Amino acid sequence: MLITSYRSSAFVSLATVLVAAVATVHCGSSPAAPGNGMPALSAVALNAASVVPGSTTQGTVTVASAAPTGGESIALSSSNSAVATVPASVMIQAGSSSSTFTITAVGPGTAVITASANGSSRQSPMLTVAASSVALAAIELSASSVIGGTTLIGSVNLTAPAPPGGAIVSLSSADPVSVPASVTVPAGSSTAPFTITTRAVGGNTSVAISGSYGGGSASAMLAITRATVATASFGVSGPTETSTCELANGGNTLNCTFNGSTSTAPGTITAWDWTYGVATMFTQPTTGPVLTMPAINCTLLPPPPLPPGNPWFMMVVTLKVHDNQGNVSTVTTDSGVRLLPQGSCGF
Repeated sequence: MLITSYRSSAFVSLATVLVAAVATVHCGSSPAAPGNGMPALSAVALNAASVVPGSTTQGTVTVASAAPTGGESIALSSSNSAVATVPASVMIQAGSSSSTFTITAVGPGTAVITASANGSSRQSPMLTVAASSVALAAIELSASSVIGGTTLIGSVNLTAPAPPGGAIVSLSSADPVSVPASVTVPAGSSTAPFTITTRAVGGNTSVAISGSYGGGSASAMLAITRATVATASFGVSGPTETSTCELANGGNTLNCTFNGSTSTAPGTITAWDWTYGVATMFTQPTTGPVLTMPAINCTLLPPPPLPPGNPWFMMVVTLKVHDNQGNVSTVTTDSGVRLLPQGSCGF
């Protein structure tokens, strides 16, 4: 009887030890981490709960601890891409635990943004895209028809002044016309300009320039025509302002740039013939449209002093272009370029 009791007590003690050992192992371990060693997702936050179509807001994705070396890529998705869109992913840099991303409001409705990584996901609060009382009303162009290669100005017009933060109007076009992806109308204003560039074409064509904001959309047609004669066109830009050059390198170069890229011709332009000067004219041909730091010497200028009342001379710049079909433009002249001696050549 004593032997049986001893054996029973020993068995109970052994079982108790085993249970305690197993409990110790489980209690001492941390929750399972992602298999790839990346920190788990913590939250997805929104900077704004409500926005208007055509606007953007920021979202922030956060992980439980700092991202390891190499960072952590977080996949993003929208529950309704007709309401709001997000980039496919956002990168949390090494040592950081959060990163922001841009949410673009498309149309009225609601959407939830989901972030996914390491086998887990988190959702943002509900984002509401509410119809705006301000919308795009029209797009206007400074010209309805241009020769390919010409630059012109467009403008977007809203139905009312833009709200606080401004109105970001999305823009689009097709080759041979290029426009920026968007233009911002400042808060309180109802219009904003944007630049339109075109390329030379072999035949006539028309392209729609379109925009959208606040649930409103508009477009304007631009006709692009083929050049029938060679035409020289250029601009002069200095180190701080346009139509200005400065003497540099002891009076051996002009610190400015001549840009003839807006010149047009029936064929491909192969030569740009530049002349420039004050007392003496210098000539420098180029095989490309841009001439940077034109070469000169002090004979370019008359002897001191400077003209009365001005710290500069007025310089004349001309351009003539040639194309590969034998067409030659007439000479285009700009006689209003300011030239500052900057202490060179005895001034």
